[in-house]
Amino acid sequence: MSRFAQDTSVSVDRSKADIEKLLGRYGATKFAAGWEESEAHLGFCIAGRTIRFVLPLPDKTHDEFQMTPAGRRRRHPIDAEKAWEQACRSRWRALLLVIKAKLEAAECGISTIEDEFMAWTVLPGSRGRTIGDVLRPQIAESIASGRPAPLLLGGGSA
Repeated sequence: MSRFAQDTSVSVDRSKADIEKLLGRYGATKFAAGWEESEAHLGFCIAGRTIRFVLPLPDKTHDEFQMTPAGRRRRHPIDAEKAWEQACRSRWRALLLVIKAKLEAAECGISTIEDEFMAWTVLPGSRGRTIGDVLRPQIAESIASGRPAPLLLGGGSA
């Protein structure tokens, strides 16, 4: 299966800058980006909401990067690093595409900022948890059990 922007030469830093510029054009008032070992974090404020995306980064040790495309031989460490960096560039371009599509959908009236970014909206007083963080387990349990979920945003079982 081909991946979006799998051959992009656009750097991760350039993609972050493109996202920051895009958000500014659509009225965002704050922007931050950072990373941990296995994920990147991107946050911004728009329409009175704090939004946080967590972008899972590929595992450098995965065979996808360590082995040749045919899977028969180990890649040279420099080639493995290049393949991993390519996957990171692709993910950042995909995140830019997602954010751009959401902002444009809201701008032209197909949807709203609230609806487009609901799952990634950080709840006040939630220690950084998003609506999606809280509701995903409740929704999964409801689907698995066949019973309606209470969908509690506060002190529920999530």
